[in-house]
Amino acid sequence: MEFGILQADGVGCQGWEKKMHEIKRNKIWSLLYTPGDPGCDGAIREIAERTGLSEKCACLIFNRGFRTVDDAERFLRNEEAVLHDPRQLKDMDRALERIRVAVEKKETIAIYGDYDVDGVTSVSMLYLYLKSLNAGSIEYYIPSRDGEGYGLSRAAIDKLKNKGVDLIITVDTGITANEEADYASSLGIDMVVTDHHECRPDLPDCCAVVNPHREDSEYPFRELAGVGVVFKLVCAYEMMLCREKGEPEIEGVRRICYEYGDLVSIGTIADVMPIIDENRLIVKLGLKMIEKTKRPGLSALIDAVNSPSSVSSSPKKRKITSSFIGYGIAPRINAAGRIDSATKAVRLLLAEDSETAKKYAQELCDINRQRQAEENRIAEQAMKKIEKSFDPEKDRVIVIEDDSWKQGIIGIVASRITERYGLPSLLISFDGATRGYPSPDDIGKGSGRSVKGMNLVNAMNSCDDLLCKYGGHELAAGLTIERDKIPEFTERINEYAKNVLTEDKLNICLEADCELDARDINIRFAQEIQALEPFGVANPVPQFVLRGATVERIIQIGGGKHMKLIIEKDGIQLTAICFGMTEAKTDINEGEQADLLFSVDINDFQNVRSVQLIVQDCKPSDSVAEAMRQGPERFDAIRAGECFRHADDFVPDRSDCEKVYILLRREARNGKTVMSLRRILSLLERNTHGRRINYVKLRFILLIFYELKICGVEQIGDGIYEFDMYFNGSKTSIDKSSILRKLRSQCKG
Repeated sequence: MEFGILQADGVGCQGWEKKMHEIKRNKIWSLLYTPGDPGCDGAIREIAERTGLSEKCACLIFNRGFRTVDDAERFLRNEEAVLHDPRQLKDMDRALERIRVAVEKKETIAIYGDYDVDGVTSVSMLYLYLKSLNAGSIEYYIPSRDGEGYGLSRAAIDKLKNKGVDLIITVDTGITANEEADYASSLGIDMVVTDHHECRPDLPDCCAVVNPHREDSEYPFRELAGVGVVFKLVCAYEMMLCREKGEPEIEGVRRICYEYGDLVSIGTIADVMPIIDENRLIVKLGLKMIEKTKRPGLSALIDAVNSPSSVSSSPKKRKITSSFIGYGIAPRINAAGRIDSATKAVRLLLAEDSETAKKYAQELCDINRQRQAEENRIAEQAMKKIEKSFDPEKDRVIVIEDDSWKQGIIGIVASRITERYGLPSLLISFDGATRGYPSPDDIGKGSGRSVKGMNLVNAMNSCDDLLCKYGGHELAAGLTIERDKIPEFTERINEYAKNVLTEDKLNICLEADCELDARDINIRFAQEIQALEPFGVANPVPQFVLRGATVERIIQIGGGKHMKLIIEKDGIQLTAICFGMTEAKTDINEGEQADLLFSVDINDFQNVRSVQLIVQDCKPSDSVAEAMRQGPERFDAIRAGECFRHADDFVPDRSDCEKVYILLRREARNGKTVMSLRRILSLLERNTHGRRINYVKLRFILLIFYELKICGVEQIGDGIYEFDMYFNGSKTSIDKSSILRKLRSQCKG
């Protein structure tokens, strides 16, 4: 990238990164609750008094819609949710009837699943249950991402036919497999579809289609994961058996919960389903089961996560939470289907002895490391393609393609791109489709991620005549497309996006439950928060705001990728961890006041428990920001020709320029070439003596450096600059600068 101060400074040209910064969504903080409403304040106080919780924790319960004492107590006891009757799902009776015939006649049954965590847990659960019924031959089939792609295919059905399969039961897939269902029927294979993805008007013509998203569904809770739908199917089957035995149906449901609740919990969390209603009930039960799991495969994988170097070492046990599942267990199960075979993950969950389980757990960990390396490679290539081809002033959806990207990885990279730029993204891979040379009719497989405000499935529906296949959820979906259709698809999906992603929707709203004082943040409060678990979509991890905290120390951790803040407010010192943040990019400096948006966590280190903040976002406090706003306004006026007084101290001398140059050179040698102006000013104040260098003077020094080719300077964000130090440059005098001469002429005594 060519270096140069942007046009706003009077020289150079506007860069692509600047355009992306301007398009990128602004972060707006909003509080779900602000004190001042007598009715709400009174309700929160009453909840606190009757439950024994602090008022801040009572506020969290109030924010989640439980606004009376009775409702709050039911939420805390997890009594606000019930398991709905699975027979309310359309076609459940037809599904049970066909499966019952297959079990009793010892027919060959194939479970056909998806290759993600939801699919793997669905396959594992149904396989184990059918085995417990002493059914006939049970097969399971998960397609290869690279070779076969998502969903059913004729080739897969042919393979199952050759194995003598009589009945296919799909799990977490199949809702759009109309043609494949017809083909299976033509071969004499029946099909029962269980799925939770969005439905099209025409459902597959088969024995049964069980999906809470059917248009004619009267089921009271639509947000089940694929494994949740399988759970309801198994519950219904067990209830049927209970009725025949004269046993209470609830006993059958209880057996299923305590046998498979762990698998349902993992799949539900991994598929990012709302943790409300019956999902919350089963996830809470499942997490408790996982802590004491007797499943060898799950136990081995937990040990591997807790002790990454070796699954055979003595791992440190830790509390099982939805975050541990989402960030520890799920990625390793997912990795198998992304770059290898998802059947390895199924074999892990079905393992009956510890040695076999350890073998598969180690394999999944090794595969996950390969996935991480491949993800980073693709992400780097994707960013370069975006910089080269994407016009942020014209488009709102990023669509890029490549012939070599692994199809199992592009979805994760799409997530990273959408998170970075705040825009929907679609990555398309033609890996394995080129037959040695590109052709217009090559079939590419894509994976996309969206932002709140644009339903990705609806967006694809507006271009369905250009797509071979597509499906998914509002914020994550997949597609297949011919190579020569991509330009028109890109144009049309961007036209769609322009109509739905209006300017007001291009802001990222970060919600916090309420504002805290420093005295509110302690171990007791952190323990109260844990009573609200499990967390997830619709019951998110509580977030808070702390304003005006003084940053006493900034400590780089994780090789400089993260930082730890030691902050102080009202005489109370706290530790804050900022993952994925650096001092330069956050514009937070030691000695200044900052506002933090964070969650509260308990750090257990060497048997010492302490409260810590996990920071989601941070920014200079209003007083600091206001002071910084005045500097640019004065600089712009003087740059435009306004005169000023000598006492303003805006004209740099050789000593001033030397101080700035030495600082920039030192930071560059330490690998820090991106810094904010506030960061530079803070370092100058800490490391130099004599008169201070103010904002206006620093801006003119940087202009002079660029003019005299002392170093390259490019603004890449609001107040953030990238520097290219010319270590072997020839010496020069600042008196040669026309900018400095003009500046001196504007100083009027």
